[in-house]
Amino acid sequence: MQNQRRVVIDAVSPQINCGDFFIKRIKNEIVNIDAHVLVDGHDVIAAAVLFKHEKDRQWSETRMHHVENDEWKSSFIMEKQGFYAYKVQGWVDYALNWQHGIERKIDDNQHVKSELLEGVTYLVPLLKKATKTEKTYLEQCISDFKNDSKYTAAIKAAKSKKLHDIFFKYPQKHLINETQDFQVYVDRKKARFSTWYEFFPRSSSETEGQHGTFKDCERLLPRVAEMGFDTLYFPPVHPIGEVNRKGKNNTTEAKEGDVGSAWGIGSKYGGHKDLHPELGSITDFKRLVKKAKTLGIEIAMDYALQAAPDHPWVNSHPDWFKWRPDGTVQYAENPPKKYQDILPIYWESSDYKNLWKECLDTMLYWIDCGINVFRVDNPHTKPYFFWNWLISEVKKQHPDVIFLAEAFTKPKVMQRLAKEGYTQSYTYFTWRDNKHELIEYMTELTQTDQREYMQPNFWPNTPDINPFHLQGANESKYLQRYALAATLSSSIGIYGPVFEHMISDAIPGKEEYYMSEKFQLKHYDWFKENKLTLLISKINAIRHENEALQQTNNIKFCNIENDNLLAFYKWNTDRTNEVLIIISLDQYYAQQGNVQLPMQDLNSHNGQQIRVEDLVTGSSYNWHNEWNFVELHPTLPFHIFKIHK
Repeated sequence: MQNQRRVVIDAVSPQINCGDFFIKRIKNEIVNIDAHVLVDGHDVIAAAVLFKHEKDRQWSETRMHHVENDEWKSSFIMEKQGFYAYKVQGWVDYALNWQHGIERKIDDNQHVKSELLEGVTYLVPLLKKATKTEKTYLEQCISDFKNDSKYTAAIKAAKSKKLHDIFFKYPQKHLINETQDFQVYVDRKKARFSTWYEFFPRSSSETEGQHGTFKDCERLLPRVAEMGFDTLYFPPVHPIGEVNRKGKNNTTEAKEGDVGSAWGIGSKYGGHKDLHPELGSITDFKRLVKKAKTLGIEIAMDYALQAAPDHPWVNSHPDWFKWRPDGTVQYAENPPKKYQDILPIYWESSDYKNLWKECLDTMLYWIDCGINVFRVDNPHTKPYFFWNWLISEVKKQHPDVIFLAEAFTKPKVMQRLAKEGYTQSYTYFTWRDNKHELIEYMTELTQTDQREYMQPNFWPNTPDINPFHLQGANESKYLQRYALAATLSSSIGIYGPVFEHMISDAIPGKEEYYMSEKFQLKHYDWFKENKLTLLISKINAIRHENEALQQTNNIKFCNIENDNLLAFYKWNTDRTNEVLIIISLDQYYAQQGNVQLPMQDLNSHNGQQIRVEDLVTGSSYNWHNEWNFVELHPTLPFHIFKIHK
């Protein structure tokens, strides 16, 4: 039998899969709660959001306010990392219901002596909660309500805002109804805002043809820092298998001196807890990690759960692989790509508990070495429930750890990985190139429930992906793609120095680099400067100086009379920082158009002056109208305007 609850609570937002998964925020961010709260009849109801951190004993409360049509809203701020629980509570507020009823009767000139005496029953319980001043006031009200000679004063007090505020402050909650507990995970700021740079440590040597080392990487750290990157991601740095090692250009037969794919992990030199001997020692690695931190850079490691045929696991844990009748293991495939140098893990192994434990121990080992950021290779080819377990176990001990999912795969798969706990995700931005595609994709990421749990990381290129629109592209196209990534998304990354050096030779008909660095050493002029390095550094500095660009979801696309121009407005939570971005999508010709300012969002009207400052060039313009003319050239195909009002 149901109890006597009367208030119904429905459509609580945000929530993911009816509360099966947590939403995500960073420290000091707000959670805005919406819910439908209603009751039978016409009684006055009230609602509140209750929330608490996982280490708190008591719930905190913030009252909800009615918007319209039984829709209620509230919000709360989370100041600590970790899990928070939240729920919505609703009740009939009999005290306010009494006040509302007596007010209508008084206004109708009805005599309300009986109603005043009823009101005393709502005032007396408040005496134990009220402040000294409030208590004095309530005692006077009680006296007046009982005294016929004080009738005029009594009805005035009964209708007063002061009494209303006391009732609201000290609600008497009868027959409460409340929702289940929902969860939000609060992370550090880097979960939301990060700027990644990827390079192969083995290509860091000053001498052509010589294998790079961690000490060589130390030499490059100032360059990475000066360009404004705060995360330096290395492809796998473990021993590389010698059995079935890949040759240059992904050939299946390696020649003498071929270094193989870094993702073919494991050899006679060790496995996932070991380092490639030519890169250096664990002491060298730890020194590199420590040196990077002094420059504001975190080293991100590749976490790739797969094994070369000569990985130590193959002999010590044969049950972790699926053997065929002929005594071999089918190599890994991700059609149309084939990885003959890699054996996939058999996740249905009867020894899965030890397998899972070793995977966790491997990650904990590198965390102990100073690593708090992991780019996870092909997570969509491993069980979702494994990731939920592993990420949860790591976060319990090391809440600062960040996980980037490298899963260029089906949308629902990418979304599920984010729900299971991945901090960030690679995205389809790599292929979104025209205005319609970009707006459609950003709308999906920021205006659906994905905004609550999926933090995108925009990469214009990766070692695996040389997109067709960058193959043979000119400087303007590279500038355009970086500006798009850096202003649309708060987390971005590039594979360098390939990107800034505009190296784009491709295997004909494929989005793969010709003579890919995945299979050979490369030699670069690491300290070469060009327009790209200059503007990448400038854009990254602008991102660090403007909170509006340190989040993804607060975005509104602006009307502009040209399909080759993309314009959008972004802002921080309290709108103390607002920017207007205009980017040309034409790499060859100048483009013109009139952009419509979001006047309502800017709290402005036609004729009111708005000053926009170009943060790249330093130029300022005073705009007085809703529509304003802009022109962009391939030499500098974007404006990043800071709005001053």
